[in-house]
Amino acid sequence: MKSMFIAILLFLCKGHSQEVIAIPFDPPEELNWEGTEKAYFSTQWDTQVVTNVSKPSMEVFLPETDRSNGTAVIIAPGGGLYVHGIENEGNAVARWLTTKGFTAFVLKYRLVPTKGDGVAALANEGEVVFKKASKVLPLATQDGLNAILHVRQKAREYGIDPHKIGFMGFSAGGAVTMNLTFNYTEGNRPDFVVPVYPWMGLVPPYTVPKDAPPMLLICASDDPLILPSLSTQLYSKWAENGKIAELHMYSKGGHGFGIKKQGLPSDSWIQRFYDWSVAEGLTTPKKE
Repeated sequence: MKSMFIAILLFLCKGHSQEVIAIPFDPPEELNWEGTEKAYFSTQWDTQVVTNVSKPSMEVFLPETDRSNGTAVIIAPGGGLYVHGIENEGNAVARWLTTKGFTAFVLKYRLVPTKGDGVAALANEGEVVFKKASKVLPLATQDGLNAILHVRQKAREYGIDPHKIGFMGFSAGGAVTMNLTFNYTEGNRPDFVVPVYPWMGLVPPYTVPKDAPPMLLICASDDPLILPSLSTQLYSKWAENGKIAELHMYSKGGHGFGIKKQGLPSDSWIQRFYDWSVAEGLTTPKKE
């Protein structure tokens, strides 16, 4: 009965966000969130944000039925594991993807507990940020793996191929993307990954999996958080192990550009993702 209800709901709501899914999780003993998650517009980041997430969830964005390409992308917004840049690195990305036929899912993984303005807490806590984020990364990683498992189990209801489920993450969401890439099992393995200026300094030492998924890396050389060198190292390790990898390192773009326009070549990174997905056979383009 539940599956039938979901199927009917999806049919009625094609082309836009319409469903929020609760992701199962095990509450940690060592962390405590006070109150519920908070959503507000951050003037500092110039985007809608969400903070203090203690219960992971995922919002579904469906393409028009006649445009669906059968491929899914789970999106993990960034924000230092204190914040989700939910619009610029989440919902707006999902809406763009649906125009190309993707079924998109915006994941709100668990974040560092914060009171009040999470953006301010991220800016003001200095070196404590890394310590707190490191404790939450395993939880966020499990949320990502559970999200993949959910989408794969419900693939038929969403009208997607269970073997074409990708994971795209920005900054801290990129750390989640790569950490789950080093910790998946057969059932929750992503079929491709797209780390966008990933915070690789947060990810523990790793080895490239024997069945590593295809990877597209996006970054900018002028990223002020010193992420370019770690991104090129990640790309090199994939290439050295004979795995499918592509890197777009833009000379300008900074950090946190997401899908917003800056009048730079980096503005077109998401089109490059689409081109890559077609070239690698991860997406079947629909005729216009």
